[in-house]
Amino acid sequence: MVDDIVTVGNPLPRIASVTMIDGRRVRITWRDGRSNTVDLNPVLNSHRHFIPLRDNDELFGTMRVNEDGNAIEWDGGIELSAEWIDTLPSIGMENREFRHIMDDLLKFSLEGMALQLEISRRQIANYRGSTPIPNSIALATRYLAEKAGQR
Repeated sequence: MVDDIVTVGNPLPRIASVTMIDGRRVRITWRDGRSNTVDLNPVLNSHRHFIPLRDNDELFGTMRVNEDGNAIEWDGGIELSAEWIDTLPSIGMENREFRHIMDDLLKFSLEGMALQLEISRRQIANYRGSTPIPNSIALATRYLAEKAGQR
């Protein structure tokens, strides 16, 4: 029994690298090959621990991945865990992803998608084209795709 390996749940997420994009948006590359862009503003503005990072660009610029890859850290001993970052929604959505979700996963018409998102049919057509997709629409669309995957 001494040599038995016990596995429970999913492995903990590990960060390979982090890159600042703009403001408090960062690109996270995970050790498993995934990458996504997240906005850290909601986290930084929700907890007193992160007050020094809110308006101090110089301090925020000291961001780096810790030695184990289980957090990003800043000078002054401030850390944000990889587990927490992994729960943050990716920001932004490309038009092709929107079309894929609408056509292949949800199988919605322009009218059907417009009713689901409570926006106009014309706006749906624009998002299927080249109009930038707001974060609120991207989050709602990904939610619909996730729910469709659970059927």
